[in-house]
Amino acid sequence: MPVFRLREDEVSFPNPRLAEKDGLLAVGGDLSVERLLLGYSNGIFPWYNPGEEIMWWCPKERFLIFPDKIHVSHSMKKHIKRHKMEIMLNRDFQDTMHRCRMMREEEGTWIGDDMEAAYARLHEKGYALSVESYEDKMLAGGLYGVAIGKCFFGESMFSLRENGSKAALIALAGVLRDKNYCFIDCQFHTEHLESMGGQYVSFDRYEELLKDGIAQ
Repeated sequence: MPVFRLREDEVSFPNPRLAEKDGLLAVGGDLSVERLLLGYSNGIFPWYNPGEEIMWWCPKERFLIFPDKIHVSHSMKKHIKRHKMEIMLNRDFQDTMHRCRMMREEEGTWIGDDMEAAYARLHEKGYALSVESYEDKMLAGGLYGVAIGKCFFGESMFSLRENGSKAALIALAGVLRDKNYCFIDCQFHTEHLESMGGQYVSFDRYEELLKDGIAQ
């Protein structure tokens, strides 16, 4: 099945169920706020190498963390007790996103200048947020993502100190649980996220959760 090509002068996407087995759905288009919101609201997100054409993905199975089921290991609990931990929301969104980029530049990152600018615009509109953890008054780690309705779509994390990003994710899950969010969409599986309670759900189930969460 050929990959769909998007037009810059028309904000639309094909049916997400038409994505390839690896999740690739379409190429082209732009990173406007309107297109990003439409994409995320349908489980579609951009992921591509800087300087290359925009690629849009919608994996058939989704890897989610449910905020009320996040797993905090015994060693992590001991780590939190051992240090003075503080959490901040939106301390500096652009700095957090740039730190995520810098942590991955050597091995390759999808976060380029255009992505940084696009998500900064989302943040200005209130749809993207960052969470930062401090350990003994030192910045330890953070993450950023997109929030629409009662759905959170995680994008990237960074750690400057041991467990820095874990602390940020645990704190985020607590905030989202208290606000009755449906899920944290991890998009793709990693062992790190699985160890924190991440689990696969079918696309049918994902669509149900997504529809319910976006509508709230």
